[in-house]
Amino acid sequence: MTTKDLVTLQDPRSPIAEAYRGLRTNLTFSSLDRPLRTMLITSAGPEEGKSTVLANLAVTEAQAGRRVIIVDADLRRPRQHELFGISNATGLTTALADEKGLQNLSLQATVLQATEVPGLRVLTSGPLPPNPTELLASQRMAALLTALSALSDLVLFDAPPVVVVTDAAILASQVDGVLLVVNANGTRREHAQRAQQLLAKVNARIVGSVLNNAAPDRSLRPYYR
Repeated sequence: MTTKDLVTLQDPRSPIAEAYRGLRTNLTFSSLDRPLRTMLITSAGPEEGKSTVLANLAVTEAQAGRRVIIVDADLRRPRQHELFGISNATGLTTALADEKGLQNLSLQATVLQATEVPGLRVLTSGPLPPNPTELLASQRMAALLTALSALSDLVLFDAPPVVVVTDAAILASQVDGVLLVVNANGTRREHAQRAQQLLAKVNARIVGSVLNNAAPDRSLRPYYR
């Protein structure tokens, strides 16, 4: 059972859901010359909504007919299994621990889980490891990224806040683009600037940013009824 945070499923005609479809369109047209097959979504700090943004964007991409895989690479505070109401008993960490699992990922329904959205699957975090940074920087993670790309049109990685730990920066250098989530009511300007600097240091391609929790223009609400 999905949660109310998946507004693209719970209230698909709302202005917020339409904003996610607008984000999908903007990302498509901003990358015509360099298509996005793998993208990481992160934030400057915690509690800025990056996991929710990723999940809703993934839903809209799948609704547009793309084969989408979500990878919960936040091995410290994972949320994707909660958002989609699926098990987290196995996932990314178990796939990385099993060398054969990398070769047979498409056959492992317990690792790559279907959702109620056709075309959308989730690789949850799995049991939390004592060494998240080392796992994400491993050769097995690079091999997993390649394997997932072959199974989908778009792979979206949910990563921890980039200013807090180095995990996001490690992954950012391996994907086609990075989307930075900024909370209108919580992100400090210096933290957002620091996040951009850290991503630039690893030559990450920042394709855009999302201003989350911005006050809606209520004058537009009647149009969506």
